[in-house]
Order: sequence, then structure tokens, then C-alpha cells
Amino acid sequence: MDEFKEIEKKLNYEYKDINLLRRALTHSSYANEKNTKYGNNERLEFLGDSVLGFITAEYFYKNRETLPEGELTKLRAAAVCEGSLYNFAKGIDLGDHIFLGKGEVNTGGNKRPSILADAFEAIIASIYLDGGMDAARDFVLNFILQPNPDKISLNDYKTTLQEVVQKNPEELLEYVLTGESGPDHNKNFNVEVHLNNNIIGKGSGKSKKIAEQQAAKEALELMGL
Repeated sequence: MDEFKEIEKKLNYEYKDINLLRRALTHSSYANEKNTKYGNNERLEFLGDSVLGFITAEYFYKNRETLPEGELTKLRAAAVCEGSLYNFAKGIDLGDHIFLGKGEVNTGGNKRPSILADAFEAIIASIYLDGGMDAARDFVLNFILQPNPDKISLNDYKTTLQEVVQKNPEELLEYVLTGESGPDHNKNFNVEVHLNNNIIGKGSGKSKKIAEQQAAKEALELMGL
């Protein structure tokens, strides 16, 4: 259908069953208002999350042969976190194509990270159901393998690092002040960031916050992010 040609072009995928794309783009607020016969994208989001997890796990397993399980887990977490999916969705202007209810439209729902990330997962599922795993893999890896300058905020490495590990609630991330030097008006602070008591990054700066950011930056670089 012509109304979906633009988004199909952005996705670089042509659907056999266009209703799968329609459902992937339909937020529950729109489905409830319009009482749509094809439902909303919540079930597709559920499936897309698993498909995305498998594809990224498979890719990192095959292409990061020297990394242990823990490091592979962190890479996958970074790839599938809400922040990454939000940036992927923004990259194809997905918010311009989502069907939202009036309330969500009025409150800027088409720019909300959670809505965009969920819709992106629904898109993955719709491509998987329409074209199979190979089509879904091609779609996902097109995003995972592209440099994404928005993925890591230059000013907030701590938040990004937290997103990497937050999908594994048993892991403990903490910042430890290891030393400070210099006079009160010109102090320098040294910080380590620990993951389950293991040092994964070190940083220094004129404040504890700067030192923590630098430690998080080093940790992300160690992970290849």
C-alpha cells in the first residue's frame, strides 16, 4: 500500500504481508481509540525482543571469539538497551510513522524513547514473521554494525555504562574513590569503576564527577563501545 512505501524504503525491506507492518506501527493508544481489527504492536514487541537478543548474541559469539561470556553479555546488553533502540528508531524517523492515540500525539509520544524503542522491536518481529530469520538478521545487523555517534553521550558515559549492565540485575556497578592530590583549590581525584568487585575502568579529574565519567569512558572502550 502506498501509505507504507516510505517506511518500507527506510527499513530497506518490502513486506509480503503489509498488515504485519501496520500492526508493528500501531501503538495501543491508537488501537484502543479506533478499535482496530489488527490489534497493536505489544505482542510483536515481545517477540522482537527475543529475536533481537538471539541475533545480537549470535553475532557477538561468532565475531568476538576471544571474549568470555561476561563480556559477550555486556556487548549484547549495550546493543539491545532502550537507548540504542531509540537511536536506531530515530535514524529511520520511525516516530513519523507510528499510529498513536490523540493523547499520545498531544504529549509528544512519537518522540518518547520507550515508544520508539518498543516499536523498533515490533518492526524486527514483523520482518521475522514476514521474511524469516535471515531477513530479520540482515535488518538488525544493518544497525548494529553501523557506527552510531548518538549511542554514547560524550557527557554522560556513566548513564551509558549503567544501561549496558542494567539488564543483568545481579551485577553490581560502583565507583570507588582511590585517591586525591593537590591543594584544596586545585585538587585531582582518582576513581575506579568496579563491576562485581572487578576493576573495569579508571579515571581522574578535577572533580569526582569528572573522574567517574572518565572511568566509565574507559570501561566502555574496554567493551568496544
